[in-house]
Amino acid sequence: MSKNKKNIYYTCAAILAAACLVLVYYYFFSPMSTSDKTCYIYIDDNDNIDSIYKKVGDISNVHSVMGFRTLARHFDLDDNIPTGRYALEPSDGAFILLHHIRNRMQQPLSLTIPEVRTPEKLAAYLGEKLMIDSAAVIKAFNDTSVCHSYGLVPETMITLFIPNTYEVYWDTSMDKFLRRMQQESRNFWDKGRMAKAAALGLTVEEVMTLASIIDEETANNAEKPMVAGMYLNRLQSGMPLQADPTIRYALNDFTIRRVRNNMLFVRSPYNTYTNKGLPPGPIRIPSVASIDAVLNAVNHDYYYMCAKEDFSGTHNFARTYAEHLKNAARYAEALNKRGIE
Repeated sequence: MSKNKKNIYYTCAAILAAACLVLVYYYFFSPMSTSDKTCYIYIDDNDNIDSIYKKVGDISNVHSVMGFRTLARHFDLDDNIPTGRYALEPSDGAFILLHHIRNRMQQPLSLTIPEVRTPEKLAAYLGEKLMIDSAAVIKAFNDTSVCHSYGLVPETMITLFIPNTYEVYWDTSMDKFLRRMQQESRNFWDKGRMAKAAALGLTVEEVMTLASIIDEETANNAEKPMVAGMYLNRLQSGMPLQADPTIRYALNDFTIRRVRNNMLFVRSPYNTYTNKGLPPGPIRIPSVASIDAVLNAVNHDYYYMCAKEDFSGTHNFARTYAEHLKNAARYAEALNKRGIE
């Protein structure tokens, strides 16, 4: 072969190799996302290879989807589809995405435990945020054996949750999630908080139950230790708590703005007018501010409180029932003037 022919041959080979490299890059390594922001692909246990192709196709350009499908077939992705939440960065190509999925390199999400009022609302929230069925959450909350495994009962199961933001995997199992919440709860209830609860003669569950009532009584964090001190005075003296929020919870009607006398006789263990002591469990997931308000309650001699007539969200406190009646009368008059039933 002449030198000239060899040069042509090598040139053609180089061009062909370069073309192949360009094609490989184009289909397998070039950015596949159609967005300039991080996108996420959620794969649950009902997905098959076709539904994954659809999810990838919804956020990717056509040639990268073709590359992803080729790689998925080559690496037999359909034989072992892992669940999870997988990030697709703007610069990622099909090979990177497949590598992440095949190796379960998930992107955790930030889950904020909300201060909701009922286990049903918490279950619905978790069902929206995680690959956990909300019905399964409720079933676990109501399963005595499950609750006992965490040292709780159905009425106190909600105390497992401390409102905060946690990094969790989207496809975490129910058991792993609850164990994680248990560990986070133990971290929260450190020696300092446990010592303060013991000094009050209260368990963790009792502190959180009282804190949940305080959360419903006031949103003013500065006032919460005062409210806590009043309820602790009642508990220690054997007086009923007579907390209106427990009536709303017992009636399962949180739209009630004015608790009237006929509501105070609802038959429920959560009725703190007819039952002394704390209710069986929290009436919501309490805030950290209210938990710490109980643990750091103000030591005073007030036994009564009534919302202020200026609707500031704070309260008038009283030592005697006669003084309390005067405060209540002013508040009732303010309610009537505003037409609040």
